[in-house]
Amino acid sequence: MQIFTCPFCGPRDEREFHFAAEAGKTRPDTTRQIDAETWATYLHAQRNDKGRTREVWMHLPCAELFLMERDSVTMKVFSTQPLRKEPQ
Repeated sequence: MQIFTCPFCGPRDEREFHFAAEAGKTRPDTTRQIDAETWATYLHAQRNDKGRTREVWMHLPCAELFLMERDSVTMKVFSTQPLRKEPQ
């Protein structure tokens, strides 16, 4: 078992967390027509980088999203930080 640190709740069991997205991935502009290929690429194409990565995660009990910087090979977590300015 691995311990992740939620910036809002502190250290918790990894089973309380859910991977949400790659950090920096830009959603297509949904105010305009989007072709199926563009939408499918956004939803399903992952960089799957090896080594140090930045990802968006959700802590399920508090439902907060945050940024986690970790090594995708060793699973070492370097940092976590909230995506909003002030934790509530």
